[in-house]
Amino acid sequence: MNTNIIADLQIHSSHSRATSKNITFQNLEHYAKIKGLNLLGTGDFQHPLQFEVINKTLEEDDKGVLWSKTKFPFLWQTEISLIYTDKDKGKGQRVHHLIFSPGKDVAGQIIDALSKKGRLDYDGRPIFGFDSVELVDMMRSISENIEIIPAHVWTPHFSIMGEYNQLLKIEDCFKDNSKYIHALETGMSSDPSDNWRISALDKFQLVSFSDAHSMWPWRLGREATIFDFNELSYKNFLEAVRTGNGLKSTIETPTFYGKYHFSGHRNCDVVLPPKESLKNNQICPKCGRKLIVGVADRIEKIADRPEGFKRENTKPFVSLIPLHELISAVYGLKMLGGKKIWEIYNSLIEKFGNEFNVLLNISEEKLKEVAHEKMIRVIMLNRNGNLKIDAGFDGVYGKIVLDEKDKLREQKSLAEF
Repeated sequence: MNTNIIADLQIHSSHSRATSKNITFQNLEHYAKIKGLNLLGTGDFQHPLQFEVINKTLEEDDKGVLWSKTKFPFLWQTEISLIYTDKDKGKGQRVHHLIFSPGKDVAGQIIDALSKKGRLDYDGRPIFGFDSVELVDMMRSISENIEIIPAHVWTPHFSIMGEYNQLLKIEDCFKDNSKYIHALETGMSSDPSDNWRISALDKFQLVSFSDAHSMWPWRLGREATIFDFNELSYKNFLEAVRTGNGLKSTIETPTFYGKYHFSGHRNCDVVLPPKESLKNNQICPKCGRKLIVGVADRIEKIADRPEGFKRENTKPFVSLIPLHELISAVYGLKMLGGKKIWEIYNSLIEKFGNEFNVLLNISEEKLKEVAHEKMIRVIMLNRNGNLKIDAGFDGVYGKIVLDEKDKLREQKSLAEF
């Protein structure tokens, strides 16, 4: 009997820069269950302290899955940054890669190999100066079951297809080793439909993960991949990302919500959609410098298919804004971790089990048992892909835009809601 596994496999530990110091496996498991996730990556397994914690906290089975004491599963996962000069083009390249290991022994060999290339103890997402071709050679010399997935493939600064690198296809990065790359992680500022517009990407599976820097449910699982396995094993995970067999669908954030969807300058308060940006040669109309070029520009510039094109044998996806952010927008409450938002959020979770269930499954009639009609309306707009969002740009998240009729006043007491 097959079981849906909702997985977030791009996690960072407390040993990575700009992450919460409260990211523990206990906290990850707690909030993953509240979110509706049932598989996580370990995050940063090559970091000496994280590797030690993994081995003290989790127990590996004979299928390459790590389990907590309360039987929540994890896979060996990390992310590294490669910054190097391409030998053929003579141009700098910056790429983030996810690495998955089939087990502890192989993870240890990965650590040994990477330690010969640089320090592993200063950051959970370390930076190395060798190229992506060498990374594949290195990993395959250890095990053919190690999987490398380019992360957030369109973001401007550290992605394989982003503006900085100026690459047109995956082969430009991996050369002959591209045959060992099977999947791409879409990132927040693109979704599968964006990637369908690029015919050179047709051969790759598309997955989506959160790149979580904290364990809070408005970060953890904001993007996820749904697998359909007859049993949870690293082997089945590998088959899914390599062939699509067992890869069911993805949960995305709406692309407009991503921090680099449109081009712009935050300091100039300038944000431009692709047609305007490209017409202006991607130059800021206020300061005259080049805009921080967004994902939408990049895709529009190199796409060889029209908007709305759907490639064959695609996996479905749904776009969702996290529930905390919906509550924030409806009630006019700015602090996502504030007491009032948690109170409203917890009332829904206690009634309906987990966040994904609230966002995707519970009927309007059932939601009326605990939620205000305006909250329900926004949940439904979110579920049906009809939320209006001002696009994110230059590191600024997109913003939910509600009609006044869909808002509730912050100054009212919760009893009035």
